[in-house]
Order: sequence, then structure tokens, then C-alpha cells
Amino acid sequence: MTTPHYIDGRWVEGQGHDCISVHEPALGLPFAELMSASSAQVDQAVAAARRALPAWKQTSAAERAALLRGFAEQLGARREDLIALQMRNNGKPRHEAEIDLDDAVATFAYYADLAEQLPAKNRDVPLAVPGFTARTRLEPVGVVGLIVPWNFPLVTSAWKLAPALAAGCTVVLKPSEVTPLIEQAYGQIAEQLGLPAGVLNIVNGKAETGAALSGHNGLDKLSFTGSNGVGSQVMRASAVQCRPVTLELGGKSAIVVFDDCDVDQAVEWIVAGITWNAGQMCSATSRLLVQDGIADALLARLQDALETIQVGNPLTEDVQMGPLTSQAQWLKVAGYFATAREEGLKCLAGGKALDRDGWFVSPTLYVDVPQSSRLWVEEIFGPVLCARRFSSEQQAIAQANDSRFGLVATVCSADLERAERVADALEVGHVWINSVQAVFVETSWGGTKGSGIGRELGPWGLSAYQSVKHVTRCLE
Repeated sequence: MTTPHYIDGRWVEGQGHDCISVHEPALGLPFAELMSASSAQVDQAVAAARRALPAWKQTSAAERAALLRGFAEQLGARREDLIALQMRNNGKPRHEAEIDLDDAVATFAYYADLAEQLPAKNRDVPLAVPGFTARTRLEPVGVVGLIVPWNFPLVTSAWKLAPALAAGCTVVLKPSEVTPLIEQAYGQIAEQLGLPAGVLNIVNGKAETGAALSGHNGLDKLSFTGSNGVGSQVMRASAVQCRPVTLELGGKSAIVVFDDCDVDQAVEWIVAGITWNAGQMCSATSRLLVQDGIADALLARLQDALETIQVGNPLTEDVQMGPLTSQAQWLKVAGYFATAREEGLKCLAGGKALDRDGWFVSPTLYVDVPQSSRLWVEEIFGPVLCARRFSSEQQAIAQANDSRFGLVATVCSADLERAERVADALEVGHVWINSVQAVFVETSWGGTKGSGIGRELGPWGLSAYQSVKHVTRCLE
């Protein structure tokens, strides 16, 4: 692919300094190459978005809704190709790639509905003082930069792109250099639907391209999903401009299992929370807190479950967990295995990279992990689960909240009143009770503490791209 960048309604070749090799992680081999966008091309993309903004924000809610539904329909029409690309470039098993595609489709359909409701959100404001009237206008924030990660391409971009377009913003989207191909579908769909030139721009690249976008003075807002290290750089760049940001960052989430929980059911929830997408999720429930009364039985069953997971090429039938998506991530997780050995952690399952082609590691369980361990504290971004025991509800809450992150958590208990009480006490943005991590577009996504700033999805995701204006008039 020689023309991977979509700028001002045209596909153009990259003029940057970096050559991006796109890999198939199940084999560890490249299958495509492209040149990154230059800083000048980022300038061009931002300028195109700025030119397109006045007309785009004046389009009717019905017109924007129709285009968003068009995105949903066209994603569905490309279903098999996009699923195959997710499997090849991300290493996702088919059932995971299918859910990703369905999530992206649902996101565009949902924000199409919200776009149609936008006129009703301009409302009169009652005032206590006579002689004045006031009304509220919700306006697009302007030109926005969207930077998305490699673990859920197509999905995280939909979470940003759909509400931004619904609000009337124009955008410059930068996909991850690890997975730069699948978001090209958005540019192709924009062409097919007749989206005005400049409303959507896509620039691919590595750090140079990302820095050019995040530091650009032509943006009115930046929305970033990724690591805390890069997120802090993005935030500093935006601080120079005094520009608003949405940051969806890391996590070190807890799953709390009480002793009244069915062991087999709990194991299912635990395994799903740490092995989905090979644990490469900011929401991975990588800290297991299990009550004393059930701990021995649960950990034994969990060991068996993790050791019997079918790990392999996603194109192979019955594979449950694929490879890590990049060699860099594979080396990072292998480094944590080495740290665990240095710390003398007790390993019940896994704890090693697999000796085969591709970037595979084994689903891993460490038990009785000290709270001072790097593996307990740091985000690993792999299928590595650390377990500790607790005796009381208060102790469980205290241990779960003892983290610099606060993205999600899961509570497992037959006592629903207790489960609800614990959920309310956890310092996170989203809690599941007796469930896998089911994410619905109607609910919010985002965290507390070091897990980020702002919310995506639901009406909160739309409001992130809206500016509130009040108009007050004197009647005298």
C-alpha cells in the first residue's frame, strides 16, 4: 500500500522519515510496508479539517445521522475482510474479531440516533432574576485530533470518530503504527458516502507523526487512548495550547471473588478477564482478590483452566487465545516473567514465552503475590494474573483500591447486596457484577486516578466533543 494517508478527500503517499512494517504476529513476519506521514502532511490534514469545519458544523442533524448510519452499514458490508484483517494483524481469534466489528457497527448506529436528538438539546434556561431570558446551545468543539492504540483498532477509533462527527467536529485520525491498515476502511467509506473533503483525515506514522499531531496548534481538542507514558506527553503538549484533552490510559484492575461464589463460574469470569485479546487490554482484571474460604479450590481450578487454554494461530480451529500483537509487547511480557523469577514469585501456570514461530506467551498465574511486587503494581498488558487472598469485605476493598489506576473492576458474589455495596466502594470508572466484561455503547468508558481524564461512549462520549454556550438576553 503506497497511499495509506487520507488527507482532504484524497489518498496520498507518505512523505515522512519512517518506514512502517506491518506484521502478522502469529508468524512474526511482515506482510505490508508503508511510509509514515510527514509533519508537513499533518499540517495539511489539520488545515483541511479547519477549512471543512464551517460547512460541516452547519449540516443538519439528520444529514449527519444518515452519514453515520452509512458508516455502520458499510462496516457491515466489509465484515469478512475486516475480521480477516483483525485476525491477521492483531492475532485475534475469530470470535474476538467478530465482536470488535460488531462493536464498531453498534457505535456508529448509536451516535446516529444521538445526532438526530441534538436539536432537542438546545433549551431555555429558567432564571431566578426577572427581566432576562437565557438559552443553551451545544456546539461542536471544532477540529479534533484522535490518536488510537493497536490493541482494539477499528473499535477505539469508532468510539472517538462517531461522536466527533455526530457533534459536528472535523477530525484528524492517527492510527497506531502497529496496526495501521484497518482504519483505512473509514477513509474508503467516507469516499463512498460522499463525506465532504476534509471532514475526516487519516495520517499514519510513528512517534514523529504522533508528536506533530498532538502538539499542533490548529487543534481545538485532542482525544488519546494509549499508555500512560505517551499520555503524559500528549497532555503536556496540549497544556502548551491550553487545549482540552480526553485521555483513556492504563489500568491494573481487580476482580474480587467472595467465598459464596460458584467456583466454576468464577473461574470463567477470571479467565475471560485476563486472556481476552491475550490480556492486551487496559481493562484486563490482572489482580485477583479471592476470599480465604474459597481460595484453595478456586486457584486449583484456575490453574487447570489456564493450562488447558488453546493458544495458537487464530486461523487454526478451536484456538482460544492468539499471540501478542507485536514483538515489542512480547519482549515486555517476557521481561515481567524474568522479574517474577527474580522476585521469587510462586507460579502455578505459565510464566514463559512459548518456543514457536510468532509472539506467543502462556496464560500465567502467580499466587500470594506481595503488594510490593512490580507484577502486582505495574500494567503488564499480557495474559499475566496475580492473586492475593483476603478475609473481609473491608480488606478486599482496601486492596482493590490500593492502586494508582482506577479504570474497571469486577465483583463476584451470590450476595447481591454485598456485591452492589462493594461496587459502590471501588474507586474505578466501571464495575461488573457477576459478569464478563460486557461493554455497551450506552454506558460510559473511562477511569479515575491514573487511568485517564474524561469519558467515552454513551451521551458522555458525545458531550466530550461539544462546547456549551449560553445566550442571555435582557428583556428591558
